[in-house]
This record gives sequence, structure tokens and C-alpha cells, in this order.
Amino acid sequence: MRKVKTLGLLGTGVIGGGWAARALHFGIDVIAADVKPEMEEWLRGAVANAEPALARLTFAPLPPKGKLSFTTDLREMAARADFIQENIPEQLPLKQKMLAEVSRHTGADVLIASSTSGLMPTDLQRDMVGPERFLVAHPFNPVYLLPLVELVGGKQTSASTIAAAAEYFRYIGMHPLHVRHEVPGHLTDRLQEALWREILHMVNDGVATTGELDESIVYGPGLRWAAMGTNMIYHLAGGESGMRHMLAQFGPCLKWPWTKLEAPELSETLIDRMVEGTQQQAAGRSIRELERLRDDYLVAIQQVLRQFDIGAGSTLRALEERLYQDAAVAPEAVDLDAARPLRLLDTVVRPEWVDYNAHMTDYRYMMLMGDAMDALYRLAGLDEAYRKAGGMYYDVETHVRFLREVKSGEPVYVTTQVLALDEKRLHVFHRLHRRHDDQLIATGEQMHLHVDTAAAKAAPVAPGVRARLERIRKAHSALPVPAESGARVGGARG
Repeated sequence: MRKVKTLGLLGTGVIGGGWAARALHFGIDVIAADVKPEMEEWLRGAVANAEPALARLTFAPLPPKGKLSFTTDLREMAARADFIQENIPEQLPLKQKMLAEVSRHTGADVLIASSTSGLMPTDLQRDMVGPERFLVAHPFNPVYLLPLVELVGGKQTSASTIAAAAEYFRYIGMHPLHVRHEVPGHLTDRLQEALWREILHMVNDGVATTGELDESIVYGPGLRWAAMGTNMIYHLAGGESGMRHMLAQFGPCLKWPWTKLEAPELSETLIDRMVEGTQQQAAGRSIRELERLRDDYLVAIQQVLRQFDIGAGSTLRALEERLYQDAAVAPEAVDLDAARPLRLLDTVVRPEWVDYNAHMTDYRYMMLMGDAMDALYRLAGLDEAYRKAGGMYYDVETHVRFLREVKSGEPVYVTTQVLALDEKRLHVFHRLHRRHDDQLIATGEQMHLHVDTAAAKAAPVAPGVRARLERIRKAHSALPVPAESGARVGGARG
């Protein structure tokens, strides 16, 4: 498979919009093809609506955003795409026709995936040119935030196709789950369908409202499911003996007539109950409002799970590690002996960094200087392996001077000057600039102390790290010491 620089979308809609938002956010261009020209405006609106949540998902350094283009010409999309994701309606004949058509107009090394939630890949690839490069890649809404994507191959799909697709999806921050056997509905939708049928039965029988049934999930098992699936939760329910004891104790319940696996008839009465119940739950809020609410809590949950390196938090953590690695400046690419401050961080002020005064809030200035410091650490060799070995610098004193405002969307960069260094201390001076006019926005002076993290006390830095930092300090000694260095609080502003 070729390197994916441009994602082609065959059809747009809610799922296509989600694919577009995720790919663009992680630096991949998107060309979307749809027979309806009016879908371009809808698609751009969907991408814009997703951006605030995506921007908060991780603060790891991101590549420049991809560019979005739209066409009604399937052939144009096929010719430009490096990977194609089909998102047209769930009609087998229509999908077979369009997949066969697109396969005739794209490169032989371009993978083609379907977002189908239940159709079989063997049926979908039947008439395609190069069917071995086809697979199902079934995502979950919102695609731009939920990391799961089910990968299902058909009888003609090659193992290399599954492997290459998994690599691409991991690149854009997803968790590819290989479904090893074709079954209608794949894995997750079959589980969701069982729950959905029980909901319809209980609403139909007047047992509960849609709101009461949602509460039964939201305040209980839904919270557990965010990090552990049903099987692990039931394993815990068995105590020290785990699943074996759980099945012995609760297995007989499976013979009780609790559930109804067949769905009830969708009568007008049942439909009305479902509609009225969900409208009451929405409480007058629009779909876009509810989408933003959903996005906010999904970001928060994933960031919490990231701290524990579990579930979707593990996927987010792996993505961030890769983003930091990609953004790291290689030592050989930097002249450590140059008599100028290091410029190791370039970024853009994100919307959520702005406060009620319409400019970047105070602690975000500190965050950017911290990111610049992390870049210096990586340059000096203070990487993950070094931290795991028990060494790291801790910030013991910081003095930030706020000189000018900076607003959402403005490109900025940070330069770092090493003022002093000994076996335990590192003294640095940061300058935050607006990129388009090099205007100085803020300065930050910091003293860092090297620590043995296992012993929780100051300790000498490793010789190799100190040698790199010493080269930088020696070069920077030729620079003027910043006039603000060592200034008291309330001193003259630059």
C-alpha cells in the first residue's frame, strides 16, 4: 500500500464527515466525492463542528492540517486518492456497483474500504478490480473521536491489506480491531443490536421510557464499559475465582425468561413512544448542540482514561507518543553550536486556549513554554527511556512576563536560550513570539533541577545529556543575557 497522503471519500453523510474531520486533523488531505453538490457545504460544516472537540483531545504536537476538496466526479477522486473509504447507503447492489466502478479508476496499490455496519465483505468485493485490496473498515459515530474501527476481510482479501489498513488507522489515532470471521453485523453491532431489541421490548410493553432505560446505562454499566468490557466486568464479579465462579453463581439465571431476543413489531404506537421519549430527553436541544455535548464528555473520558493507560486512553496515549516522536527535532538537524536561541516549537493558538477576554489565557503561556522545554529535553536525550531509568529535570522556579495579547488562530513560536548549567541545575529563558510579525508576546525564565525520581531527591544529570546541554550553553554564552533575567515581580516591562 502506498503512503496515505490523500484520503478519498466515496459518499459523505455523517460517517463521511467524521472520517474527513479525523483525517484532516492528523495532516491528511481529503477529497470527497458525492453525487449531490450541496453536500460540500454540509461536509465543511460537519468538519468545523468537530474541530473544537478534536482540538482538545490531545495537546501533543500535530502536523499541519490537511486540505479538504470536494467533487461530484468519482473518477477525479479515485485518481487522486491514496486510500478510499466508501460511505454510501446500506444497499448491497448500490455498494457493489459503486465499489466496482471506483476500483477501475484508482491505482492498483490503493486500498478500498467500506464503512458498512453489517454487509459482508465477500459480497461487496464481488465485482471489483483487485478485490484482494478491499476490506470493511467499520467505524463508530463520532468517527473523529471514537477510536474503534472493525477491520473485516472477505474471501479474496489479502492478509497484507488488513495489516496495511491497520497501520494507516493507527496513524490517525484509531484502534483497529481485526474481526477474524465474516458475520453479519460484525462484532459490535451484534452486541448493540441485542441491547437495542430489549429496549424496544421494554418500551413496547410499557415497562420503562426511553429516558429511564438510558439512565439505567448512563449511571451504571456505561461508566464501567468506558474502560472494561462486559467480560472483564463479569470476571471481576466472580471475586478471587473470577469468571469461573461468576458463571457458576449466575449461570442458572440464563435459563430464566428475562430477555426477548426477537425484536417486537415496529407498530405506530411503539414508534410514537420512542420518538416522544427521545424528544423529551433532548429537552429542546438541537442535534448540533447534543453533538457538542457528546463530544465534550467523550474528550474528557478519554483524557481521564489516558492517565490509567487503559481502554481508549491507551489508544490516545500511543497516538501522542507517536506525535511527539514525529515532531521531535533530530539532534543532527540542529546546530547545537550556533550562537542563537533554539526554536524548537511552532504551533497555533487553539480556540479552547482563549478565555473570556478573547485572548490566550494565562496558564496556556506556561503550557507552551513547557512544550518548548520538552522539545529541549528530547534534543538533549531526555527521552522516555531516560525517564524510565529514573532521571528527569523538575521545574523549581518560573517567572512569566505577559507582554502582549495573542488570539485564537494566531501562529506562534517559542525560542529557548540556555543561560547556565551545572551537574544538577539548568537555567533557561524562553521567548514566545507571534509568527507572522515576530512580535514578542511573553517571556519565561525557569530554573530546573535534575532529580533521581526513584529516590525523590536531586541528583547529577547523565554525562551524555549534560554534554549536549553544555554545547548549547557554551554557544548561547555569546548571546546577551536577557535584560529581564532575574527581574523581580513588577519590574520594568520589555
